[in-house]
Amino acid sequence: MSAGDARPRFDVVHFLRLRFPRSSSLIVLGGVLVAVLLGWTAPAHATGERLVDDYRSVYGTPGVAAAVIDGSSVETIVRGRDGDGNAVTARTPFRIGSMSKSMTATAIMLLVDRGRISLDDPVVKVLPGFRMADPRFTKITVRQILSHTSGLSNSTNNEYAFPPPRGAQEITAGLADKTLAADPGTRSEYHNTNYAIAARIVEVVSGKSFDAFLHTELFTPLGMTGTGSTLGCSDRAEGLPSGYTVVLGVAVATPEMPGICVGSGGVISTLDDMVRWLRFNQGSLGAGLLSAGSLAELHTVQPKADDYALGWRSRPVTANTPPSLIGHGGTLATWTGDMVFSPKTGAAALVLTNGVGDAGLLSTNLLAERIGAPATPMSNPYTVVNAVLLGLTVGMTALLVTAVVRARRWATRRRAARRPWLVPRLVPLALMTVLGAVLPTLVWGAFNVQYWIVTVWLLPLLALFCLSCCVLGAVALGRRLWCFRRAGQATSAPVPPATVDT
Repeated sequence: MSAGDARPRFDVVHFLRLRFPRSSSLIVLGGVLVAVLLGWTAPAHATGERLVDDYRSVYGTPGVAAAVIDGSSVETIVRGRDGDGNAVTARTPFRIGSMSKSMTATAIMLLVDRGRISLDDPVVKVLPGFRMADPRFTKITVRQILSHTSGLSNSTNNEYAFPPPRGAQEITAGLADKTLAADPGTRSEYHNTNYAIAARIVEVVSGKSFDAFLHTELFTPLGMTGTGSTLGCSDRAEGLPSGYTVVLGVAVATPEMPGICVGSGGVISTLDDMVRWLRFNQGSLGAGLLSAGSLAELHTVQPKADDYALGWRSRPVTANTPPSLIGHGGTLATWTGDMVFSPKTGAAALVLTNGVGDAGLLSTNLLAERIGAPATPMSNPYTVVNAVLLGLTVGMTALLVTAVVRARRWATRRRAARRPWLVPRLVPLALMTVLGAVLPTLVWGAFNVQYWIVTVWLLPLLALFCLSCCVLGAVALGRRLWCFRRAGQATSAPVPPATVDT
């Protein structure tokens, strides 16, 4: 759906705290044991190659392309296969998700350097057609959309609507009936639409399509010959294989989930090209393309933006330490990547993968290993979640199928009872059916039927569990009612008179 980091995060701890039925406790315990047997954690200290291998083992990622940059040296690590079954190389294309935001922000800074716009210009000044159903929208500045402090929010502008809008112009025009969730410049909320607006600014001010501007003004001057972009997250691109969905170590090549990606997550690149991108941001490549002051501004945390700069984040090497790195991740349904560098030492790390996982942890560990900082142990909480969901799905399916098969016996007993208590005995099945229908939407924080689509891509076993509850629960409920009615008809039917042979 939406690009990169804005995709709704699944809170594993919250999910495991849901009140599963007591009868499912053994299934839950079994799922946890399966997770442990599958290898949930990996060692904390290792070489770069070992870190990549451990990551693939933990997350089951089919293909990884990683690099560690230290001065003039580049260590490249490639593993696995792409969606077409070919070996991953440094020229294999990957979707980079929200790492694209750093390129969109740079495109804006190119226009700033050329005197075409200013970061503190109101968006309505540089984008005259920009409108919202909220008088505060006139105060939104270019800086605020790049730092996610514009006041735009998913609570007032649902980014997961289907079908997703096409292109920056359509996305921006769709804001005409939307409101802000906060005054511009007062709080931070990561929202991909900010960067669609930025892409539209580039188009209007430059007179070129966003993709054409990136190609001619950024990628070509930096020698990034294998890099391009698409409007939608799932748009086809020449030479781009599919990514993967990975569940309990089983990887299946899967089309990317549809969503808005222009400006926020539509770039497709290679390891070689992304190394060039990091070198540019470190100031060692493309001198003169962007002024030193503008480059520094891109990496500077902005007012009221928490840890966010302009298309980049400030973050620590390890938890509970002061931020000392600049980086940005990119997360789609079937692609994950991350890039990070140390302004102090110049060391940098880059990770591109064609599956789900925590690429940010791997890139930070690669960098930590290079600068002598402790690595953080890698773990995959989704292993536990998926094992539990698989166990629950099998157990619930068995219970509901049994209810369907034994519906006639159940109806006969209810008819024979002095007090059938029909409604109370049907309530559990009704609740199970409703739970299956609404749980995929509530997991993401709000009731919206469109979140079913998000669940199918991001948590397929949750979708399977809910589908089993919904469909089989409804079948069991309907069959019990039908059998109860038939049993009543049989009881009340008149008995034909006996015949006597003469």
